Amino acid sequence: MPKALILVGGQGTRLRPLTCNTPKPMVPVINVPFLEHVIRNLRQHGVAEIVLAQHHLPRPMADYFGDGRRFGVSLTYVMEDTPRGTAGAVKNAERYLDCTFFVLNGDIFHDRDFTAILDFHQRNQAKATIVLTPVEDPSAYGVVETDAAGKVRAFIEKPKREEATSNMINAGTYVLEPDVLHRVPEGVKHSFERELFPGLLQDNQPVYAYSCRNYWMDTGTPEKYLQLHRDLLDGKCEGYVVHRDVEVGAGCRIHPSVKMSGKVVIADGCVIEEGVEIDGPVVLGAHCRVGKGAHVSDSVLWERVTVGAWARMQVSALANDCVIGEGARLSDAVLGDHVTVDAGMVVPPGARIHPPGEEPHAT
Repeated sequence: MPKALILVGGQGTRLRPLTCNTPKPMVPVINVPFLEHVIRNLRQHGVAEIVLAQHHLPRPMADYFGDGRRFGVSLTYVMEDTPRGTAGAVKNAERYLDCTFFVLNGDIFHDRDFTAILDFHQRNQAKATIVLTPVEDPSAYGVVETDAAGKVRAFIEKPKREEATSNMINAGTYVLEPDVLHRVPEGVKHSFERELFPGLLQDNQPVYAYSCRNYWMDTGTPEKYLQLHRDLLDGKCEGYVVHRDVEVGAGCRIHPSVKMSGKVVIADGCVIEEGVEIDGPVVLGAHCRVGKGAHVSDSVLWERVTVGAWARMQVSALANDCVIGEGARLSDAVLGDHVTVDAGMVVPPGARIHPPGEEPHAT
């Protein structure tokens, strides 16, 4: 069976302030780390040996996943001292990649049939297979042109929308033969998209593209992070199904007067007080507390978040240990860890509030 390498070294800059203290692969998706979803999907298709190519905030991943045995896989951690680009990061782990292997970007949520992708790669005796996905506007991505059999003809990086010959883009998932890494120089930045794949094409090596229309979402921004939750709770990803409108974890205390509508997922140990209204899609992490008369809609709360009485929150994402004061108002807000919103405060729409002491970064 093939192995897999997952690129998990990015800083998650576009997803700040959620990623100020949490590495992007550990950001919770319906109360489960993003990376766990990816690992479980690979395991369902028989991929049991996985390499994690790390750089930024590596410790939380190792602490949570350990050797991978709990998830039915074997995990190997490989650190980059400095970022080396997509292909350079894989080259850094070359010693562990001695057979056909998948490469996955660590910020793409998808429902991939890895078995079918591998079969396509092997039938075509490809050196590299690039998984494609359709998008409405390909101008922000790299378009891949193919012939009728799926053999790659050309790569077009970020074409103008009106000049794009296809809406099928590089989806950030590849199958590679180990010998292609011989073409990647040691210890320097090197890109799949701009250097390795075009080089293979120029030398007439068999590079193929597998078109896939399963669910795909780049979760790199808070807006897309919230959209991912909407999609999953709405059943738009076949590989992830929430069977009940309201799912409640162990040890929760929910007042009988609480009104819930839409899809709502509540983790263990939450307390929801009298007169609360929750309009899904909403996800509450473990040990959250929602005070009397509060209203939460279309939002994701991580762990140990406190929402004060009569507060109002919509279209927002709150990281761990936030405190929302009594009667406060939030709309289209994203809060990093340990942020406190004072009682009665109206947070401006679109606010991005970093953790105390954390300098804002460009997004």
